[in-house]
Amino acid sequence: MADNGKEREPTQEERDRWAAEARWFNANSEEAEHKAAVALLARQDAERKFARATWADPYGDRVFRFTKAITDTAVNECMTALNTWHRESEECEMEVLFDSPGGTVVDGMHLFDHILELRSLGHVVNTRTRGMAASMAGILLQAGDKRIMGAQASLMIHEASFGASGKIGDVEDTVEWVNKVQERILDIFATRCQGSDAPKALTKRQIKTRWRRKNWWLDAGEALDFGLIDEVS
Repeated sequence: MADNGKEREPTQEERDRWAAEARWFNANSEEAEHKAAVALLARQDAERKFARATWADPYGDRVFRFTKAITDTAVNECMTALNTWHRESEECEMEVLFDSPGGTVVDGMHLFDHILELRSLGHVVNTRTRGMAASMAGILLQAGDKRIMGAQASLMIHEASFGASGKIGDVEDTVEWVNKVQERILDIFATRCQGSDAPKALTKRQIKTRWRRKNWWLDAGEALDFGLIDEVS
């Protein structure tokens, strides 16, 4: 007979079957979500390992080897590595090892301030040189908590140098800016020298006298005596 449009009440067997199907779908959905979360963590771990393999040595000791001239590209590579390690551990120890002939002062000062910022966030960031830290690399060596030179390494510092062209006013403006930059560089060196326990710690005036119109090369022992580094190792 007709049921006058009324829906048939499901049987208990049907209810049990539908409940079982719902539980099965829920379980599979939770399993899929779990697998997705595991896959995401695995991907993030792989990305961290890739970053470390790209920027550091195979031992994962958070040492960035800066073996190029100091340019915007090289500085960005270094900062990417340091930022990767900062995200991995908010208070880890890092090191930047320089074997560089120097480069542009604007790009170098960008990295200098970045290292200081990481130190202010709780990281120990040491700087070291093997081979040579010349010109801007010698300035960057001063940014570390501990400044270290290899026994056979060389440090070279000199007056700020820039090229200038154009109208006489343009040249004068550049010279004025260079003088300001040089004073900042002298302050960096003198502050680190005077803050050390070096037997011959240099003053700003002494540095200015020694590097005037020349490239001033120092071996590790001289740099230690003058307070330009903290350790020979």
